[in-house]
Amino acid sequence: MTISDHDAYIAAAPERFRPLLATLRAQLARTLPDAEEVIEYNMPGFRIGRSIIASYAAFSRQCGLYLSPGTITAHADDIATAGLKATKTGITFPANNPIPDHLVEQLALTSRKDVGL
Repeated sequence: MTISDHDAYIAAAPERFRPLLATLRAQLARTLPDAEEVIEYNMPGFRIGRSIIASYAAFSRQCGLYLSPGTITAHADDIATAGLKATKTGITFPANNPIPDHLVEQLALTSRKDVGL
């Protein structure tokens, strides 16, 4: 199945994740007001120019927020303090432990800066 936009992606996600994804989308849109909403690699994301600043996804048991690798490194302590798991380019979290609002904003702004925008 091909997803055409953020609304369709959220609607197709597991029901328990839909409110979380809608909130994450709104947070990213507020933090990156000049970014274009796109679908890349079947994931919703926010792009400025040719650079994806942030993407998000839902899976069967968790959600993920994907950013530049430098962002994850720069905020490793904040991510750990929030009780979240990080990979090289993403943070995964269950529905009952979303990324705190202030951290989403910091992560998006750092990712933007990290890609040179």
